[in-house]
Amino acid sequence: MAVYTDIDAETLAAFLADYDLGAATGFVGILQGVENTNYRLETPAGRFVLTVFERRTAAADLPYFLALMSHLAAACFPAPRPVDRRTGGEIGRISGKAAAIVAFLDGVSTETPTAADAHAAGGALARLHLAGCDFPGRRPNDLGAIHWRALFQKSAGRADEVAPGLGAEILASLDWLEACWPADLPTGAIHADLFPDNLFLKDGAVSGVIDFYFACDDAYAYDLAIMLNAWCFDREGCWRDDLSEALTAGYRAERPLSFAEAVALPTLLAGAAMRFLLTRLYDWLNPAPGALVRPKNPLQQLACLRLHRSRLP
Repeated sequence: MAVYTDIDAETLAAFLADYDLGAATGFVGILQGVENTNYRLETPAGRFVLTVFERRTAAADLPYFLALMSHLAAACFPAPRPVDRRTGGEIGRISGKAAAIVAFLDGVSTETPTAADAHAAGGALARLHLAGCDFPGRRPNDLGAIHWRALFQKSAGRADEVAPGLGAEILASLDWLEACWPADLPTGAIHADLFPDNLFLKDGAVSGVIDFYFACDDAYAYDLAIMLNAWCFDREGCWRDDLSEALTAGYRAERPLSFAEAVALPTLLAGAAMRFLLTRLYDWLNPAPGALVRPKNPLQQLACLRLHRSRLP
């Protein structure tokens, strides 16, 4: 959500002419994140977020993302509802790029979640899975396990610039993951990126879940593993068992895990760390020109991967 695309007043006015929102009364860039450009937009109709889709978000995937958000919002899940254009559809173009406007959600994210926060967040993920179980759209996970080796090849030649021996360690872990990756787990629409900065809390409850632009069809337990790594591995490189237990309990209270999911979860945790290690490694070595935020350090996910592998038999 860094600002890559600058939008001037004239360009914004022309874009908003295709919406029934009125003229902008407030417009400011949102600097957090690394994928797309986001602006906080205010008009007489209310508060919104204008997203300009950048390098990793394929235009062909946008209908899936926006339809999923609409489906969840209609099911009373706190996802940002996309705004329709006068000419139809939810996707427009601004500064030569695809863009969309979605409703603004109240609440704040936390960088230091408590066990109560984690419990609430885990419950929200389960409710997302339940609300999306009848969503008719389909999108294969193009960052899923079958794609990790090809993704690594984009960075393999320079991996050791980040840490000595990193390339060999990743290859060894890929061999292991490919040999034991679980199959036939319950599957459906998942968020696939539910880090703390993508979830808002208000008065102790989840008030919003945002940034659905990695959403796809994959195992629900894999989505839970992504979230556990994001919420329970702290800045000092320590795994927080209290947060892990609370988040998992919150999830189970809404959607119990099957026996197969529970057995697979330790491997899924390692795989989730691998997925973010590989994408962060690529972004670290290939920073987007003009970004106002630095890509996230891939070595944090390497430490997470090592921890989970060390806990497996």
